Amino acid sequence: METRMETVGLIGGMSWHSTATYYRVINEVVAAARGGHASARIALQSLDFAEVRDCQVRGDWDGAAELLAEAGRRCVGGGATAVAICTNLMHKVAPQVEAAIDVPLLHIADAVAAEAGRHGWGTLGILGTRWVMEESFYADRLARHGVAAVVPGAAEREAVDTIVFDELTQGIVRDASRTAYVDVIRGLADQGAEAVVLACTEIGLLVSPEDSPLPLIDSAEVHARELGRVALGELTVA
Repeated sequence: METRMETVGLIGGMSWHSTATYYRVINEVVAAARGGHASARIALQSLDFAEVRDCQVRGDWDGAAELLAEAGRRCVGGGATAVAICTNLMHKVAPQVEAAIDVPLLHIADAVAAEAGRHGWGTLGILGTRWVMEESFYADRLARHGVAAVVPGAAEREAVDTIVFDELTQGIVRDASRTAYVDVIRGLADQGAEAVVLACTEIGLLVSPEDSPLPLIDSAEVHARELGRVALGELTVA
């Protein structure tokens, strides 16, 4: 007899486009493992991204942290035995979310580092919002696993960030933006990156492995796959 599945908690809506990817991938992992009509037990809290984005723009990270912390508490109230934040940037407030819940938080950068380790990649280029590229919270988490990070130059960081918020988080996908991202990836290869992490969960909507001159780690994909294993009881989060 198969064991009862665990309930995973998702703090999503930032944006809903990538949260939909999480929901799909987690259920694909469970369906592949269990077959039949099996699907994942998920407690989803989908935030209004407009509220979170307002906090980002104003630099009100304490306010943003409380929004996510309350969502995490609601996930736990819905039966979640592990919780995930379905966005890279908002891991800036991961410590506050962890402090607010009494179950483990599966950090997205840990999933990325595990994927890099499976391929033997020691240096990753980071593509994401400017905070993810410019601040240390993401690179430091990768470094815990022995993975070094390189980032684009200032002008490229600004362009990448603008495309994320003016286009991707609003569901807009443009060929010109894909070309711009591929050019940035070429620059990261010149800086020694062995692969590139799409460290914004929407970038996978724009750039595919076929487009890229370097191998890609889609952070949303690898994070969701680990959550699928948590749902199945195959992976225990410390």
